[in-house]
Amino acid sequence: MLEITEAAKNELVEFFNAREVKPIRIFLNEGGWGGPSLAMALDEPKDTDNIYNINNVEYLVDKSFMEKAKPITVDFMQMGFQITSGLKLNPPSCSGCGSTSNCC
Repeated sequence: MLEITEAAKNELVEFFNAREVKPIRIFLNEGGWGGPSLAMALDEPKDTDNIYNINNVEYLVDKSFMEKAKPITVDFMQMGFQITSGLKLNPPSCSGCGSTSNCC
């Protein structure tokens, strides 16, 4: 299951307001000093993806990753997007696109 909160939907509508709408991949970013975290990036669909069309935006999640991570929730807070899941990550991860000026 994938949930996109109203706050996240509104922020993405604003982000894509002046841009072409492209699919957003949700994935496990294993690099970085803070350890593994969930992240989002613009991407193209692959045969191994589940594709979720929510509010006219396609979200891509690898099928095997979704089985391990479900449920996944994307929210928007003051500091940026926050992605949480059923994975045990410390602390809950914030995606790499933390503001409307450079999201995704």
